[in-house]
Amino acid sequence: MWKGLFNKTKESLTSVLPVGIIVFLLSLTPLVSLSGKELLVFGLSALALILGIALFNLGADLAMTPMGQYIGEGLTKSKKLNLLLAVCFLMGLLITVAEPDLSVLASQVSSIMNGTLLIATVGVGVGLFLLLATLKIVFRIDLTSLLLFFYLVLFSLAALLYVSGNEALLPMSFDSGGVTTGPITVPFIMALGVGIALSVGGRHANENSFGLIALCSIGPIIAVLLLSIFSKGTMSYNLPDYSVEAVLEEGLWAKILDTMGEVGVSLALIVAFFTILQLTILKLPRKTLISIAFGIVFTFLGLVVFLTAVVVGFMPVGYKIGVSLAEYNPNLLIGISFIIGFVVVLAEPAVHVLNQQVEVITNGQVSRRQMMTALSIGVGVSICLSIIRIIFDFSLLYYLIPGYLISLGLSFFVPKLYTAIAFDSGGVASGPLTSSFILPMAIGACVALHGEAEVLSLAFGIVSMVAMTPLITIQALGFNAVVDRHVRSRKALRRILEADDEQIIYFE
Repeated sequence: MWKGLFNKTKESLTSVLPVGIIVFLLSLTPLVSLSGKELLVFGLSALALILGIALFNLGADLAMTPMGQYIGEGLTKSKKLNLLLAVCFLMGLLITVAEPDLSVLASQVSSIMNGTLLIATVGVGVGLFLLLATLKIVFRIDLTSLLLFFYLVLFSLAALLYVSGNEALLPMSFDSGGVTTGPITVPFIMALGVGIALSVGGRHANENSFGLIALCSIGPIIAVLLLSIFSKGTMSYNLPDYSVEAVLEEGLWAKILDTMGEVGVSLALIVAFFTILQLTILKLPRKTLISIAFGIVFTFLGLVVFLTAVVVGFMPVGYKIGVSLAEYNPNLLIGISFIIGFVVVLAEPAVHVLNQQVEVITNGQVSRRQMMTALSIGVGVSICLSIIRIIFDFSLLYYLIPGYLISLGLSFFVPKLYTAIAFDSGGVASGPLTSSFILPMAIGACVALHGEAEVLSLAFGIVSMVAMTPLITIQALGFNAVVDRHVRSRKALRRILEADDEQIIYFE
């Protein structure tokens, strides 16, 4: 176990180090001026981030992934479809309600819609779409057909929102899809899909196990779009104080305790479900339960350390980088934002879980390196495009409509496995570091260029961009594989046709 923690720490070090190097290099230039206190807090937060990611990844291997897979297999083998669907709906609802990022989103729109109603509606949306995703696996429904239908519904609602006069809420509505697929739910839901798919079986069981995150990301967007269409009132965004001093004034221990409470509630819901199913259906051996218990402890500690570090150290620095670079030279911010986006995804904890699971399920057909490269390029491009939108002030739909048309169009030309992995990756890439480092950077740039009033319509939407671009880059991997296979087949056929007939031996 300790050897595993050591290996995970080495992996997390290589993930966080590029982000730290970029920030410290920027602090040495006249572009960004960071005080000694800010650099010290950021450095300590980076060290905490390394430990947090290592603990989380180890906990996911020991607990979250096995729990999800055991529940999926156990409920499916019980042959009680109604029980399976009921558990999936309740789990999707309760875990989403307990997701910390969703509470932050609700507080931002409290002046125009009831926060409790928003959280409950989004939870129901995720629960219903997790139930739908389970039916997709059980009855082997084509994922592309489901995605085409629900994205058509989604963009129809977006058009209605635009006409209703509440278009300022459009970016935040699309951001909600990334907010609800957090680091706690992603490993569990993905493993749940694997467990159900392997129990159901079939020729394409591995391919069928993906798609749960993709569908669960659509539900909250539709839910928030519906609420936004019927909302009345005036949107009022209050810019938080992003300074290190403000964070430290609240008290580090108070922040840690708050984070422990939020993470504890989310994990407790999963553990409660697992305990009930263990006593009634699963009946796993004691040795397995002990391993899972240690994994839950590691997951809890890792997430508390990780989330505290990004709020205390990364959020203030991200905001200051956005303000400083936008004031110095907005065009320079475009290039630097691509580099930052490229490396920040390396430090998202759930991304490592996804990449590992993809490599295992595909038997190395899609390697972790390929996945990470495609995700890094996608996130880098998304941040770059978002900064361009902030600078030139235009609607998010100019990106989302062609982006999703390309994504859904590619799904007809690439292996279905790549499509399923790509749409799952979109929800996974937009994790807590994106909302706690990249989003503050975008808010800082928007405040510097346009003022606080434009933050809702311009700075928000960056999470939805991070969730969209990997759909294109990962499917591009699949398209490249198809073309490469076709070229190799053509070359082999040409060599056969051009072979020297004299080398053929004829028997009389």
